[in-house]
Amino acid sequence: MSAIGVVSSCSCLRPGVWLLKPGMQKMSSFGLHTAARCAAKDYYEVLVLGGGTGGITMSARMKRKVGAGNVAVVEPSKTHYYQPLWTLVGGGAKQLATSARPTGSVMPKGVEWIKSRVTALDPDKNCVWLENDIKISYKYLIIALGISLHYEKIKGLPEGFHHPKIGSNYSVHTVEKTWKALQDFKEGNAIFTFPNTPVKCAGAPQKIMYLSEAYWRKTGKRSKANIMFNTSLGVIFGVKKYAGALLEIIKERNIAVNYKRNLVEVRADKQEAVFENLDKPGVTEVHQYEMLHVTPPMGPPDVLINSPVSDEIGWVDVDKETLQHKKYPNVFGIGDCTNLPTSKTAAAVAAQSGVLDKTISLVMKNQLPTKKYDGYTSCPLVTGYNKVILAEFDYDGQPLETFPIDQSKERVTMYHMKADMMPFLYWNALLK
Repeated sequence: MSAIGVVSSCSCLRPGVWLLKPGMQKMSSFGLHTAARCAAKDYYEVLVLGGGTGGITMSARMKRKVGAGNVAVVEPSKTHYYQPLWTLVGGGAKQLATSARPTGSVMPKGVEWIKSRVTALDPDKNCVWLENDIKISYKYLIIALGISLHYEKIKGLPEGFHHPKIGSNYSVHTVEKTWKALQDFKEGNAIFTFPNTPVKCAGAPQKIMYLSEAYWRKTGKRSKANIMFNTSLGVIFGVKKYAGALLEIIKERNIAVNYKRNLVEVRADKQEAVFENLDKPGVTEVHQYEMLHVTPPMGPPDVLINSPVSDEIGWVDVDKETLQHKKYPNVFGIGDCTNLPTSKTAAAVAAQSGVLDKTISLVMKNQLPTKKYDGYTSCPLVTGYNKVILAEFDYDGQPLETFPIDQSKERVTMYHMKADMMPFLYWNALLK
């Protein structure tokens, strides 16, 4: 399942703290779409690609700069989701409906919503192509296309989700299956995976594991569950301070962690998960499961692969401090679709938005950008139904903590901030 601008009414908080965690709102291939239609105009001063967190927030900022009639957002999905809530939906603590609103209701008033899909970008001619060969030209382009989920890169998926015992918090179509699998658990292996690709919110794959462990303790099933976290990474978390705290929790709760294990196949009819040992390429191991939570491989949207605006992998190639494109000065990127070397979270998007706003303002005045993004991102690591470790850090993996407390400790206050305050601020402040 990406973002800009935040107007804070609470000066003590860094902008990114408002969002905290997974993924932005860009719809994946599972998204709901309306039919393509012609834009009201074929030229806009500011054209925004993507109506997720970054796209909506950025369009609201640009509306104030150039006027609503001069801004358009290209977005095919008719529903906008606050995806950071899906960790709690999968754990049974929130309802899926509370994470969704019609896209039209979050689109800034007066900004043109082009209900179509981008099919090609031509930055040398300052235009993009949409479905049905519709061409839209621009003066400034903001790319906020998010990240794509690739369940199909795991053999046996996504069709395996038609079977019980398997779910995924990363898709609107499978997040409630996670809660069903959690409730139906009887006895055996409960396996949680982390893929061998960049992902949005690197903490999310283990958050649902901690919630599951807590649920089974509460329902008397914990002794019957062998909980396994099979991760393609070589560490539990990329920032040492928080990794140490998580490892203590893992030890206390008797959770098994298997590093350098990448899910390559799901045999849902047999309840078997096949993992490749990344330290021994080609060597696989099969685990029977009673519950399986899948974090899918992810990558840049197809339209960005081999695009003039992208790097060799397909991520939008922007300056990591200004978010301005490295080759095209009137093109900018934000959020999950960029090659910024930081975690892909909604909090990162919120922090990036303020920088990008300043960058575009100066570029519009033919001045050089001066505001610098330090890589700030945040991940509220949910470790129970009333506990969160609030991880905040920069490009170098150094903590950038907001509060005058040790944020590596589990806290009830941080849970309520993630579960209750952040959604409110998202809908009522960030997007506006």
